[in-house]
Amino acid sequence: MTHHLLKANCKTVHLGGFSCELEPALTIESGDRIDVETYSGFYVYDRAPSEFLTPEFLDICENLPRDRKVGPGPHLLTGPIYVNNAEPGDVLEIKLEKIYPSLPIGFNAIRPGWGALPQEFIEPRLRFLTLDLDKNVAHFPITKSDSQNLKFQVNIPLHPFFGILGVATAENNRSSIPPGNYGGNMDNRELQPGSRIFLPVFVPGALFSIGDGHSAQGDGEIDVTAIETSMNGTIQIKIRKDLKLTSPLAETANDIITMGFAETLDAAFELALKQMIDFLEEFIGMSAEEAYVLCSIAVNFRITQVVNSPHKGVHGMLQKSILPPNSLPF
Repeated sequence: MTHHLLKANCKTVHLGGFSCELEPALTIESGDRIDVETYSGFYVYDRAPSEFLTPEFLDICENLPRDRKVGPGPHLLTGPIYVNNAEPGDVLEIKLEKIYPSLPIGFNAIRPGWGALPQEFIEPRLRFLTLDLDKNVAHFPITKSDSQNLKFQVNIPLHPFFGILGVATAENNRSSIPPGNYGGNMDNRELQPGSRIFLPVFVPGALFSIGDGHSAQGDGEIDVTAIETSMNGTIQIKIRKDLKLTSPLAETANDIITMGFAETLDAAFELALKQMIDFLEEFIGMSAEEAYVLCSIAVNFRITQVVNSPHKGVHGMLQKSILPPNSLPF
């Protein structure tokens, strides 16, 4: 097992999407660990304060080669990582060991035409928020609408995670915005350090990419962004030839998580539910009816995000503590 360092630079990041034709930023063996660096804010760097801008990030923003711009999305991703011997039909297991902001600042942006209420909030807005990394909070200043114009501050606890964890497919130049069975822009705030995400492999080497760091986000990601943050982390990647999946599956310290992505919340919920039933049938040995009943009495379904057009997301959470001992295949 090798421990790698993957820095973000013009040769190791790509912008806007996924592509099976991208030159890998790193080649690893199954079981290797990677200290990975990511940057966020490619399209707002020219309006950012100085503390948001490192020399390395500026170089990326000003000199990223054309062949590393592979899709219409706004996300700057580190990768792809080529995993030797990963083949279509395998499953990639990514363990999220450490996740932490690399800078004491992040941003939130309202984009016209996007978000949960695009017809009501039509003006673009860009806010940079200070992160107190010692106290583990973000400072959100508020101006009250009264005659005194009083100001106060909301302190938001930080719960850093990577919004995008995804693999390439045969579709070239796929946008980084919508999530899918390849993972991608899932924006699932449950994927904290200690979690594992399991992704189907579609192309040789898997070509895994990571980014879209969020220091804090509410379920739904209502205005289309979280506290977008340049984020570092440590991950371990393994090939799982003993598992067969058709969509992402995750495990946290307490829960098994299934995910559904579709154009409506109803359809996304149905997919997340069916994935949970399939999991309980295949791995726990329940009948479909038993699994359906258990989902009704013990599984919590939550809105993941409603803004990554054209796909909204729903995830189901099943407490591991209620399952039979040693029943999980992980």
